[in-house]
Amino acid sequence: MRSLQMVCSGLENQRMISKENGALFFDFDGVILDTVGIKTIAFEELFRPYGDKVVSEVLEHHREHGGISRIDKIKFAHEHIIGLPLPETELVEWGQRYSQLIGDEVVAADWIPGAREFLEEVNGSVPIFVISGTPETELQQVIKQRNMSDYFKEMRGPPTRKPEHIRDLVARYRLNPDNCVFIGDAMTDYHAARETGLLFVGIQGDIEFPEGTVVLPDCTRLQKTILKMVQ
Repeated sequence: MRSLQMVCSGLENQRMISKENGALFFDFDGVILDTVGIKTIAFEELFRPYGDKVVSEVLEHHREHGGISRIDKIKFAHEHIIGLPLPETELVEWGQRYSQLIGDEVVAADWIPGAREFLEEVNGSVPIFVISGTPETELQQVIKQRNMSDYFKEMRGPPTRKPEHIRDLVARYRLNPDNCVFIGDAMTDYHAARETGLLFVGIQGDIEFPEGTVVLPDCTRLQKTILKMVQ
């Protein structure tokens, strides 16, 4: 396995870094593809029959808990906002309705600025994994339809939690967490990185990350930022 040193290839000063057994872990929505707005609208449509107050609270919870599965969000909304827990069979049906609402829009979504260029620049030079809150089968299907599969070593999603996926991949590929970076846009991503010992870069959205967190507006300066972090 090649090391994280090639992440800096193509930079003006052509500096190389020798960090062994490094890798990159990406969230997907809002980090690689600009799909957060699409999914927010889907939650709004899904809960509109319950009125504006419920919709407002559901969207607030959705924004504050980016990176967790839609099923967990739907379950929370029914239990803690509406006050009527759903049976498991109906929970699955709600998840299916949500998937229908986002439909082909996710496949057609724009790239987050700089994400495609970054992936193309480092493709094949360092292992890259996707750890998403999108159901794993759906995530893999979207990535396949977008012809993005070659960028990623593995693509993981719910029901397994992000830290569990990270630990499994670190062990399987014999990675050094100190030389790995998680790139995400939610506190779920931040906590997953902290819990597993990975470095973290926040891609700015609606979340205010803790003081001292490295935060970028998008992925246009991601390569240089990672280079500085792993020196």
